[in-house]
Amino acid sequence: MTTGLQTSYWPADQSSPIWDMTVGDVLRRAAVLAGEREALVEVAPDGAPSLTAAASTDRRWTYRQLLDEAEACAHWLLARFAPGEHVCIWAPNVPEWIVVQYGAALAGLVVVTANPALKEAELRHVLKQSRASGLIHVDQFRGYDMAQTARRMDDVVRERISLTGFMDRLKIVEPVRDLPPVAPDAPVQIQFTSGTTGLPKGALLHHRGMVTNAAFLVDRSGHLNEIWVSPLPLFHTAGSGLCVLGCATRLSTLVLPCLFEPRLMLSAIERERATVVGGVPTMLVALLEALPEGRSDLSSLRVMVSGGSPVPPKLHERVEAAFGCPLTSLFGQTELSPSLTASSPDDSAADRTETSGRPLPQVEVRIIDPQTGDVAPIGHDGEVQARGYQLMLGYVGQDDATARTILADGWLRTGDIGHLDSRGYLRITGRLSDMIIRGGENLYPAEIEAALTRHPAVAEAAVFGLPDDHWGEIAAAAIRLHPDTAQIDAADLKAHCRKLLSPQKTPSNWFVVEAMPLTPSGKVQKYTLKDGALSGRLRRID
Repeated sequence: MTTGLQTSYWPADQSSPIWDMTVGDVLRRAAVLAGEREALVEVAPDGAPSLTAAASTDRRWTYRQLLDEAEACAHWLLARFAPGEHVCIWAPNVPEWIVVQYGAALAGLVVVTANPALKEAELRHVLKQSRASGLIHVDQFRGYDMAQTARRMDDVVRERISLTGFMDRLKIVEPVRDLPPVAPDAPVQIQFTSGTTGLPKGALLHHRGMVTNAAFLVDRSGHLNEIWVSPLPLFHTAGSGLCVLGCATRLSTLVLPCLFEPRLMLSAIERERATVVGGVPTMLVALLEALPEGRSDLSSLRVMVSGGSPVPPKLHERVEAAFGCPLTSLFGQTELSPSLTASSPDDSAADRTETSGRPLPQVEVRIIDPQTGDVAPIGHDGEVQARGYQLMLGYVGQDDATARTILADGWLRTGDIGHLDSRGYLRITGRLSDMIIRGGENLYPAEIEAALTRHPAVAEAAVFGLPDDHWGEIAAAAIRLHPDTAQIDAADLKAHCRKLLSPQKTPSNWFVVEAMPLTPSGKVQKYTLKDGALSGRLRRID
């Protein structure tokens, strides 16, 4: 293990071997080692109809059953697509999503993931950008007629497939040939980036990267035979990567809510005796707010895992106190398959609260001073960069964007600002694009947001820059108040900040929102807040 860093460079820890396997290999391995263990449990609100016209919404699969259906799905897909083709899944968290994920991997197809909330123009962009040959979709979700939108894609894709009755179709599949060989370095998914600064790009990920990264992440936070409850969307790497594949690598059970609803989550944790819960900070806030509504037995929980964006220290403390278990954090991005660092339940409370942990095995990490291009001293902020097995193959159809992100010597620029301590623990302080330069001084939103969420009335905070004639740029803050807080004034918020921060870091402009604009992975879209502030759409606090 690396200790006592002299500069902000972490050499790869090679003590844990890379998993030289495909996604299909991982499922086959689980079926051999733990074929009768539950692999997948479906969870839906009481009385809700099945989104795929299944006979029930509480279905369960063992690893053996899941492999059988995935192999049937692979043969079904190969009757329609050739190995190497791209097939888009446009659906919420239904079990069929995972069956198709594994089936496509066994068939040598590349899965393109799409948010079920995408409107027609957005879906068309995803399909064209990813060069998808097929579109697999649910017909309806939350009042959205997805089938109608899907029909308008017939000029873009060759095959359009509804998931309604899909599992029944697999029961009559006759294998027509052997499944093709698939290499661990072959493409497996095209995941679209969060879109915190604009139009998402399609990151092409490979089997080895997604499998190994999932295994290393769950090793950091879990053990064998866990029971995970995760509402994280399958169209994101945290859902279909870390949760689905992480559970399979460690022979654990994935409990899959069809949507994030706090009471549904809490009841699933209690009923299934969950040991691990995954989420993002906004979900943690919602779970905390739902706890007083009723009593839940959460004593089975061993650890909670959060990603997507840093967890403010005050929220971290509240979660650990309310749920009675450690909360660990990870840092990563889609292009990294997706995790780079993670904390452990065994870390100190301070390290769990204040850092995103240390790098996972088999990856180099460095902090680069954006002004000089040199490796930064220990404790100094700079851009987080990574090099290792897990890097994406590139952005589909965007060679220039790929070249700007992955340097010639193999280092990937994350665009995130942070610093390493001498032990290798990473603290994220913001995005390069979010950094506020006030009178020549760099201000990092994460530090200001952490201070704001310590105010008893503030549930969430997002800090962003606004143009200013004198300073060039000034800090502005949008806050969401706790439900039991009716109003607040700017003077109170400024006084609170002055107690915790130097004066130049105190926001000059204040706004209140009912909800933060989020990407699918739970990150705040600060450009949306900035546009709202400049256009007058955000409600100002005086």
